[in-house]
Amino acid sequence: MGKTQLAADYARHAQEKGTVDVLVWITAGNSTAIASGYGQAGIEVLGADPADRLAAARQFLAWLEPKAGAKPCRWLVVLDDVADPADLTGWWPPASPHGRILVTTRRRDAALTGYGRRLVEIGLFSRVEAVAYLTDVLAAHERTEPADQLGALADDLGCLPLALSQAAAYLADTLLACADYRALLADRATTLADAVPNALPDGQTFTVAAAWSLSIDRADALRPVGLARPMLHLAAFLDANGIPEAVLTSKPALSYVAAHRSPADGESTLPDSSPVLGRHVADALRALHQLHLIDHTPGIPQQSVRVHQLVQRAARDTLAPRQYEQTARAAADALLAAWPDIERDGALAETLRANTTALTACADDVLHRPDVHEVLYLAGNSLGQTGQVTAARSHFLHLLNATRHHLGADHPDTLTTRHDLAYWRGKSGDAAGAAAAFADLLHDVVQVLGADHPSTLATRHNLARWRGEAGNATGAAAAFADLLEPMMRVRGPDHPHTLTTRHYLARWRGEAGDTAGAAAALADLLHDVVRVLGADHPHTLITRHELARWRGEAGDAAGAAAALANVLNDRVRVLGADHPHTFATRHDLARWQGEAGDAAGAAAAFADLLHDVVQVLGADHPDTLVTRTGLARWRGEAGDAAGAAAALADLLDDVVQVLGADHPDTLVTRAGLARWRGEAGDAAGAAAALADVLNDRVRVLGADHPHTLTTRHELARWQGEAGEAAGPPPSSNY
Repeated sequence: MGKTQLAADYARHAQEKGTVDVLVWITAGNSTAIASGYGQAGIEVLGADPADRLAAARQFLAWLEPKAGAKPCRWLVVLDDVADPADLTGWWPPASPHGRILVTTRRRDAALTGYGRRLVEIGLFSRVEAVAYLTDVLAAHERTEPADQLGALADDLGCLPLALSQAAAYLADTLLACADYRALLADRATTLADAVPNALPDGQTFTVAAAWSLSIDRADALRPVGLARPMLHLAAFLDANGIPEAVLTSKPALSYVAAHRSPADGESTLPDSSPVLGRHVADALRALHQLHLIDHTPGIPQQSVRVHQLVQRAARDTLAPRQYEQTARAAADALLAAWPDIERDGALAETLRANTTALTACADDVLHRPDVHEVLYLAGNSLGQTGQVTAARSHFLHLLNATRHHLGADHPDTLTTRHDLAYWRGKSGDAAGAAAAFADLLHDVVQVLGADHPSTLATRHNLARWRGEAGNATGAAAAFADLLEPMMRVRGPDHPHTLTTRHYLARWRGEAGDTAGAAAALADLLHDVVRVLGADHPHTLITRHELARWRGEAGDAAGAAAALANVLNDRVRVLGADHPHTFATRHDLARWQGEAGDAAGAAAAFADLLHDVVQVLGADHPDTLVTRTGLARWRGEAGDAAGAAAALADLLDDVVQVLGADHPDTLVTRAGLARWRGEAGDAAGAAAALADVLNDRVRVLGADHPHTLTTRHELARWQGEAGEAAGPPPSSNY
């Protein structure tokens, strides 16, 4: 950080301005050095006996005491780079109105504060300061570099003063371009030691890496002895901006630290054979915090540990190749262990994804040996499940490129990645593209794994589903009917995947028009699901939910609402009030309440649901947008057509921003807005808006998609209401 330079500047100015009579500078690496420095001062200032330096030191400290009637002596004592607060015991200069004490240290122990002492934290340069510093140093050597490259270099070095100083000296000595130096830093085969000048600038005695190496040695010697170093190694692979405490106290993290604890040279509070517990990790983190190697804030559990990016780099540089791989895999295992099955805490999920990204940046190849680590799939699916479907699609596209590179096109993990990419392509609105991708994947999966492999059956399942989502409900139902036989034969009739196939077969029969058949099939399925999985299993609750829905679609709206009310009670009990499935049940319960005739009650229920969904999932989550759509509709059904139109107009901007202009949900919002404008009295405006929606639905979904056909019907209605002749649809596809 430049603590010594700042202290030297302060001392120099005090001396030049004549505000001190005696200036003592002691390099305070240990208690012996401190005593020796005071002894030398006693010899030079007081003429003390050089044969007894300890007595000379005591004599000098006594001389600093203010004395009545004596001429005041203005003094400044600088204790530079105190390594251990215990070394100062008995060696603090006395309090005096005429004296000042300045201590520099990497430590943050409580023993250093109090007794009128003031703690001054020395921070990083700002980006502007860092660029100005680099510019000035290079200019002194008749060098100039583009400002954008200097700014990028400042970012690469985390605006750390010592690193900037040594980088500037390296550029000046080697005449290397700034862009080339940044490439050198980015190369994992290069260590920080390779990126410093041969002669250190500004009288520095340590390189960046060497300075931290000393601090790590000191932290590792603190209790619990030997744990700080492996803990820092683990943190070095995670996000510099915040690591959840749950990651570093997870079982894989504890196992790693136990296996790699440093040998204890002296007395250890933790025998080498004893297990490492969470409290030991907390103590190791505090030791690292005391030495300024990390910032540890237990009160912020989602981001309790922060580490400067160059500290991380220096720590990774010390690892041999085998230990590098072991540490990276341990970090991945720790993330996986800390990831909750149900992501109720959005901030924690975001931090876990950021840590996965950081880990991938420094160990992508390791995470593909011997196969793709599960945390890479989990991070992508987490993005999609929180509503960031486009980001999830991008994640899996990047992962697919990496997997092909590391493992080859036919590796099972490459095929799995293609599967997930196709799925999120569908969820991002491209159902037809997802179906085509699954069709291509199916051919390759059969070739590599065989027709009856579970992955082949899963691919057939998703191909059928996305054909249905693309508008071919009848084809989806037929495909699921064909899939059921091999599922029964390969998996068995009671396997959860077989039960899921029956579930989707019932659904797509309903979507194809056989609502009563769908309800009957789900009623049969429910009996088997309860028998196999139990009454409270999430899949059982899903089946009950869907059975209620199809009973409603078959004409029994009141029965659907009553059944969903029962499902809601059980989902709250089993999953919790804030689980997305619980919200889905509240959504459909409100809908069927309205369909049963209570539009005002439905609107009120959607308003309550919206409040809770925003609190838990956020304003931009797709489920929040769907809830706003339901609220607008039922306000309209309750008689406030103008209010419904206004709400949908506000919603449309947000839907476009979150999902994109061509997403099916965006087109649903536009169609709903057109309808309620018509219901509010603007039939001509409704017809014009629906004509635009029809063009886009034909382009995006196809002419035969059910939503496209519904739009044609609605367009004809509002053309009639407006007194227009219902001519051919405004599209060259008709």
